[in-house]
Amino acid sequence: MTDDNSVDKSFENEVPAPSPMVQISLKEYDKLKEQQHYITDKSLIDIIDNMERLLRALRKHIVRTDI
Repeated sequence: MTDDNSVDKSFENEVPAPSPMVQISLKEYDKLKEQQHYITDKSLIDIIDNMERLLRALRKHIVRTDI
């Protein structure tokens, strides 16, 4: 029969699982919340820039007859 002390020693080297939570300051949180309203992905910005160039080129060919 084992005593309780030997059972405790068997768990001595085990490391507790890391916490899934991360703590940040309210200032950092507010900054992250503000950034979510902006597009920061470089490839997406390039796509939007190309769409803008295409729209400018297409606008040159618009003829409005109701003016």
